[in-house]
Amino acid sequence: MSGPLSFVAGTSDAGERLDVAVAAHAALSRSAAARWIDAVEVTVDGAPARRSALLGAGQRVVLPAIPGHEPVEAPPLPPVRFRDEHLLVLAKPAGLVVHPGAGHHGDTLVDALRTAGVPLAPAGGEDRPGIVHRLDRDTSGLLVVASTDAAHAGLVEQLRERSVQRRYLALVRGTPPPRGTVDAPIGRDPADRQRFACVSGGKPARTHFTTIASRRIGDHDVSVLACRLETGRTHQIRVHLRAIDHPVLGDPRYGGDGAAAQLLGVPRVALHAARLAFTHPVLGTPVDLVEPPPDDLAGPLELGGMGDAWQEALRSD
Repeated sequence: MSGPLSFVAGTSDAGERLDVAVAAHAALSRSAAARWIDAVEVTVDGAPARRSALLGAGQRVVLPAIPGHEPVEAPPLPPVRFRDEHLLVLAKPAGLVVHPGAGHHGDTLVDALRTAGVPLAPAGGEDRPGIVHRLDRDTSGLLVVASTDAAHAGLVEQLRERSVQRRYLALVRGTPPPRGTVDAPIGRDPADRQRFACVSGGKPARTHFTTIASRRIGDHDVSVLACRLETGRTHQIRVHLRAIDHPVLGDPRYGGDGAAAQLLGVPRVALHAARLAFTHPVLGTPVDLVEPPPDDLAGPLELGGMGDAWQEALRSD
């Protein structure tokens, strides 16, 4: 949010710092609220105030809009596939950024959760409350979010122990071997700091894949892969598949925007988190969820004669 805001401090705001109260009233992280306060002249009862000012009940706070910024409306809450008092699992749509960061404030999944009143575990941090793992902006599929710190700690530990099962469906160029593992460290691409690459000295990363189906589309071979992560590096599947010359279709950043993607009408990165399985971190019960690919990927799969491949991908080891 960056439009104007005004409110009268209530009893719950009394004694709070200005940035803390603004964060609560605007459904922002404290750091985002502080950036807003620093960008404009904020008044408390008509007098200029700093972010560290302590509020009293009944005081009126006024924040102008940030110059050059339009108010950003929080996105709608994505479909919820599982929810209890400790955590929830959502079907994140492609195009939605998970948490605030450079260029994204007010339009993220965290903003949607806050606006919907979903409790989020503070342990994730000011900008990432409840977040224990992420999906790339253009990747769709299942994502778990913690509502309590106990759930957050338990999920983080399961991810560290690699006991969370994450199965991805990828539509790629070419015909990879029936099975394979890419074990290559990932770091910033020295030639383009906006990308990642397999580089010496990068963070360890391992991706297992199984080729489920392959088809000839015009003059091009395409395949559906089931990918299983052992680690969770940024852009991991996309980087690893590019490294073995089978880039994910619809992914111009990593070489997947060629003719095959155009023939199939792939509108975005053809990567989908189709299965998520873990042990409930508080109750100890199994949680195992499956999410079919959305229409924007189901259409290209059907066109390529691989419409049912995603179901086989979930059964592969």
